Amino acid sequence: MMHTAGDALVRENSAKENYHRTMSLSRKDARIDSMNEILVLYYSRHGATAAMAQQIARGIENVAGFTARIRTVAEVSNHCEAIEDSIPDSGPPYAQADDLLDCAGLALGSPTRFGNMSAALKYFIDSTSPLWLQGALIGKPASVFTSTSSLHGGQETTLLSMMLPLLHHGMLLSGIPYTEADLLKTTSGGTPYGASHVAGADSRLPLSEEEMRLCQAQGERLANIAKAQLDAGLIRCR
Repeated sequence: MMHTAGDALVRENSAKENYHRTMSLSRKDARIDSMNEILVLYYSRHGATAAMAQQIARGIENVAGFTARIRTVAEVSNHCEAIEDSIPDSGPPYAQADDLLDCAGLALGSPTRFGNMSAALKYFIDSTSPLWLQGALIGKPASVFTSTSSLHGGQETTLLSMMLPLLHHGMLLSGIPYTEADLLKTTSGGTPYGASHVAGADSRLPLSEEEMRLCQAQGERLANIAKAQLDAGLIRCR
């Protein structure tokens, strides 16, 4: 069977079309994968808030098609010339504004500092004004979590104050509903405003079973809300 130069050209053009179609689908899949991440962003001094972040990430990943992107923030210093290394010695990477752009939702965690979030986390949040000007986070779901040394050490005020900048960003705040029976049974942490943990005076108490389940429930709920927003086309992700 004879093949002409025209046949070869047709085959070449067809191969190019298939290549470009495959690359286009790959780029689309990459965008979808990025949108199916939830950012778990926290500051932790003694490890309690970091342990909560891991449990929230487990809950997020209980939802099909979703994964957690875990990030932390650098310490702040009272010496203006001190500069933190750009890469931490251990643990997750430091957060960047791109993490907020890439992800479909946010779980924000901090130990309490006189009823407020830590200075390190506040410093990062204060740097997100360019995203606010773009309206980049509008419609994305968010939730908050905290850890304190004592049972009445400011958990609820910390959670509520952490919500304020997220409201300014136009994010949808998600708490924990009382259909989670552990909210009624817990004798340590756990609030409808967000997951919490009582770490003890030496900050060494592990998460209780109730605290772990509530963290996971919060993460799962956050991912389900993000999924609904994505399916409705209401979230702008990069």
